[in-house]
Amino acid sequence: MCGRYALYGPHSRLQREFDFEFEEIDKVKIDLYNIAPSQWAPVIRATPAGRRSLIRARWGLLPSWVKEPGKLTQPINAKVETAAEKPMFRHAFRHSRVLVPISGFYEWQPVAGGKQPFFIRPVNHESHFALGGLLERWDGPDGVVLTFAVLTTEANELIRPIHDRMPVIIRPENYDAWLDPELVDAAAVRSLASPYPADLMEKYPVGRAVGNPRAQGPELIEPTG
Repeated sequence: MCGRYALYGPHSRLQREFDFEFEEIDKVKIDLYNIAPSQWAPVIRATPAGRRSLIRARWGLLPSWVKEPGKLTQPINAKVETAAEKPMFRHAFRHSRVLVPISGFYEWQPVAGGKQPFFIRPVNHESHFALGGLLERWDGPDGVVLTFAVLTTEANELIRPIHDRMPVIIRPENYDAWLDPELVDAAAVRSLASPYPADLMEKYPVGRAVGNPRAQGPELIEPTG
């Protein structure tokens, strides 16, 4: 499961790590500490020229074939094990994969009296994760809408005490293959999405204010306890 995440830091650092061009630099914000479903966020896709491009899309997948969006649940996650076979995801899984840059993500652990949120981030705090995502284009009456979902996989040993699923994290050496629209073999795609090594991640508890999707600010990622 991946239901909230953060992306912050200077554009220059993000551009240096992912080597992309900006399509919508005036619209893309990366000072975001509580990205929630239905919100707009940056994603990175391949261009026809073989470059990478940073765009923004809405979190919650809306496939191109949908006629009445209001009657359809727009999923924020898809299981990497089955996405290639599901009608909702199979086109994007084969032809329109993206990288979702994040500084870290939140997960909740049931505890007495409610749920305790944790923030999970790279051990190197200056680095980002790149989640494996699926991008769809929907042509509506008001124009084109780009939407995305985040793929999930089995949790590694760091995440497993909190949740049995975690977002797919793509390693830098696999960015080009992940974005390659010519790579359509499902098994080959899944081989790029193995659980991320636990020793490259860290987790710590944070305050419950992150549960409010309107909450923003660096205080949300401050450790508690």
